[in-house]
Amino acid sequence: MSDNTSSGHSESVENFLKAIYGLQQHSERVSTNTLAEALTISAPSVTDMAQRMVKDGLVDYQKYRGVVLTAAGEEVALKIIRRHRLIELYLMTELGYELHEVHEEAENLEHAVSDRFIDAIARKLGNPDVDPHGDPIPAADGTMAEREMQPLSEWPEGERGVVARLRTDNPEMLRHILDRGLKLNAEVEVLARDPFEGPLTIRVDGEERIIGHQVATCILLAKIPET
Repeated sequence: MSDNTSSGHSESVENFLKAIYGLQQHSERVSTNTLAEALTISAPSVTDMAQRMVKDGLVDYQKYRGVVLTAAGEEVALKIIRRHRLIELYLMTELGYELHEVHEEAENLEHAVSDRFIDAIARKLGNPDVDPHGDPIPAADGTMAEREMQPLSEWPEGERGVVARLRTDNPEMLRHILDRGLKLNAEVEVLARDPFEGPLTIRVDGEERIIGHQVATCILLAKIPET
């Protein structure tokens, strides 16, 4: 296991808690198999780790029912997510990284930096609400701004929206999306949608494009803010 990070927990524990938090957004409890797949480790290793975290008060683990974060575990997970997303934004805005490059770099840095460093980044960037993917950045107290969004794959035809979030860390997918002009805050209108999960014809900032259904599921739109 890795040495303790500045949060007081090992890197593997931080990654474990962060993964549970992400998976909990889709189901109340997370199965050991799902978690094993997300972390690319064996299910028995997940069970062993979960049982140790129960002793630390970070997770609730029940055999055959999986795991869920306790309040203490969620606090640690949100702290790591805050670090990751602020680092991603700093890399792009201050150091010239491209969007498809920031995730892996932030994965490495999030465990190494101090709270003071993260607070300094937050101040430098003006305490932002979202990272370069449009993901919400938890505040220092763990709260996050909420925004109503809907996948482009389900967006009503003829209604304009703006790109609010790119729901993928895959570098190739991100390059594909950005090459089609679908950057954050781009204005989008669905012109036509082929049936049976076929491609979509869209207008992006005035230019007509065709994108696949799978790609469209990764692009979340929000209503255009009223002026």
